[in-house]
Amino acid sequence: MLSARFSLRLLTSLAAMAALTACGGGGESAAEAPAATETAAAEAPAADAPAEETAPAEAPAVDVAAAEEPAPAAAEVTYASLTGDPAKGEKVFGQCRACHVAEEGVNRVGPSLWNVVGRPAGSIDGFKYSPANKNSGLVWTEEQLFTYLEAPQQTIKGTYMAFAGLKKPQDRADVIAYLKTRS
Repeated sequence: MLSARFSLRLLTSLAAMAALTACGGGGESAAEAPAATETAAAEAPAADAPAEETAPAEAPAVDVAAAEEPAPAAAEVTYASLTGDPAKGEKVFGQCRACHVAEEGVNRVGPSLWNVVGRPAGSIDGFKYSPANKNSGLVWTEEQLFTYLEAPQQTIKGTYMAFAGLKKPQDRADVIAYLKTRS
């Protein structure tokens, strides 16, 4: 970690160089540029001066709060902003095959996903859904599937589905495109 005095000297030197450049001091040679830095460093307070006295009156203002602010979050990707690829979706669907198939009337640990787009959640007769899923009132629209596939247990709290979800928006769009072909 840099000491406060060293940091202040560095800032003072950088400010002096910036001032020289802004005021037309850019015509100096590369050999003269270090001299400007040394002059600015020589004008900085002595190393044994108290910390309160180390800041010169003309020191540049540094917005510390702005430097510490996190970068703005990337805009959330929506389903409508993506184009799904059914062929890629079929490959990604391989992660789902441990519990689901997209064949009509074939249930596994999870229900068949045949004709799932547009179907009410928890509606296949004879399949034992979680009460949370059965009573969710959801309809598996493309947008709802997009949300659910990202984090099933967060979308329907209490679902039996133990899958962690598909974190990549494009993977979700591709799986939905594939499921739309399975009806």
